[in-house]
Amino acid sequence: MTEKKRYTDEELQEFKDLISQKLAKAKKDYETLKAVISNSSGNDIEDTSPTFKVLEEGASVLSKEEAGRLAQRQAKFISHLEAALIRIENKNYGVCRETGNLISKERLRAVPHATLSIDAKNKQL
Repeated sequence: MTEKKRYTDEELQEFKDLISQKLAKAKKDYETLKAVISNSSGNDIEDTSPTFKVLEEGASVLSKEEAGRLAQRQAKFISHLEAALIRIENKNYGVCRETGNLISKERLRAVPHATLSIDAKNKQL
């Protein structure tokens, strides 16, 4: 019996559905983070007493910095998921870029944008 070199179209569709769901959630989360950064929610301390403003300003800056970092990570995650969708369309999704073998379904379900098998990833560490 020869070893499979790629996932079937049905399997690829299963992964496409999973990735599409994760992508929709990631984009929603990204928009929420962008709203926090730009303060578009309007729930700030601008209309409160100057005393409260001084006390809250440090926390507000820290929160925006954290949201900025999270937004960057989320944007990177979105781009990885979009790249995975392209690999599905090209029918080379799930193939380890180091070994050329299939990445396990379990790994792809946990990390759908993975491009390395667990063995190849462990060798990097």
